[in-house]
Amino acid sequence: MDQPVQPNLNDLFNRVIAAKETIKGEASRTPLVEAPSLSKMFGRHVYLKLECYQPIRVFKIRGAFNKVSQVSARGVVAASSGNHGIAVAYSARRLGKKCVVVLPETAVPEKASAITELEAEVVKFGRFSNEREAKARELAKNFGEFVHPYDDPEVIAGQGTCGLEISEQLDEFDSVVVPVGGGGLISGISVAVRALKPTAKVFGVEPSGASKLGPSLKKGGRVFVESPKSIADGLLPNSVGELPFMLCRGRVAGAFEVSDGEIIEAMKLLLHHAHVVAEPSGAAPLAALLAGRGLEMLGQRVVLVISGGNVSLSLLRKVLDEG
Repeated sequence: MDQPVQPNLNDLFNRVIAAKETIKGEASRTPLVEAPSLSKMFGRHVYLKLECYQPIRVFKIRGAFNKVSQVSARGVVAASSGNHGIAVAYSARRLGKKCVVVLPETAVPEKASAITELEAEVVKFGRFSNEREAKARELAKNFGEFVHPYDDPEVIAGQGTCGLEISEQLDEFDSVVVPVGGGGLISGISVAVRALKPTAKVFGVEPSGASKLGPSLKKGGRVFVESPKSIADGLLPNSVGELPFMLCRGRVAGAFEVSDGEIIEAMKLLLHHAHVVAEPSGAAPLAALLAGRGLEMLGQRVVLVISGGNVSLSLLRKVLDEG
């Protein structure tokens, strides 16, 4: 596997600033709103950064468009559980490039359909992220450039524009809570937030059946999860990326684990108390509050990054029926 080279912090922050201009008109500057009923419930100001309001209903458009816009090849290949594939397919179509997306055999049907609707080819292979990546890299040899979902400085810079917006939209906040899969979003946000709001803390949230960042930070090196499991399909890479991990060390204050049951309850809360439809990955930050994880560390002004809203219809029906 290609080994990413870590850019220095100032260089990556400059890339975030540049990415803001690159993605303008393609990715939305999403709303950052306080949720009054949630604030009352948790005894602190709770703000929602609504990445589920992106054109493709997920933050991934930021990094994907920033990266694909700099690819000279006529085609791009992505390995994804769904959302990164949607983002790369969308970006490729907007930029006139061909696209192939490798999805797991267990991919959410709605996400697979969204990719084909964007005129990309879908290849289903394996169950885990390392299997998909190997297949995608093999296909890229004859098709075009492989676009990594998180272990790439331009992808991370694009995701960092979310942190840039948070820092611009809210004068004061104590913490930002971010869902963690491969670490592209949290590493990008941490670069922007620590540069602009150095007193604010950044925390990750990950499923208990796919916990990687927390154990990696404690160990001082990346931890590999052989068979990650969770209802949050967007948070199931086998490990945090090498570059995201290097950027998170010393910049991310910690990571909380949440159960699938807590994620489902958080989805219900967002629906009934904020009228927000979030996929399981996007509801994970609220699940941490709901479970009481790290409340004493979060402070009184907490931003939850609701990373996406591409929830399957069957799961949404279950949440509504049980609500």
